[in-house]
Amino acid sequence: MLPESTNGTSGGGLAVPMAWLCAEFTAGDLLRTSCLVEPGSLEYRAGQRTLALTIHLCETAEDRVATGRADRLDEWINRTAYDHPWPDWVRGRLDARARAGDEGPDLALARETWRLLEATLIRAADLGGLPPFSPGFPVDEREQVWMPAWQLGLPLGHLALHLY
Repeated sequence: MLPESTNGTSGGGLAVPMAWLCAEFTAGDLLRTSCLVEPGSLEYRAGQRTLALTIHLCETAEDRVATGRADRLDEWINRTAYDHPWPDWVRGRLDARARAGDEGPDLALARETWRLLEATLIRAADLGGLPPFSPGFPVDEREQVWMPAWQLGLPLGHLALHLY
């Protein structure tokens, strides 16, 4: 790999998706340090992909320079919150980046990650029937449903951000 090709703009050199790789590393680090699920499990991969997509789509080139880590953490928490329309936001951000001409390797990996999060189905406890913020209602883990991976990864990522 040529040193001048690290940002994907080096006139025909190898394009390395540095922004995506940084988002993926950060997501993995947050999930590992939270100790919520076993690294390598399907749940872990769903949480990491969901967090990486959130982190990547929250940032622009200006954000990486001007925004502090605490501000970014607050935004990630808000984006993964229970009442935030996360899938619509993801689709909108991916479309906006494509319209802006950002067709680099970072966007390609983000699109593929979104495709995998929608296409991968996971059988898990049905949390959809619970009222939000209901500490007195135990989850019946025998009641399971098939759901897209992002529906499991989103609350997992949100909790990992809070534990950071």
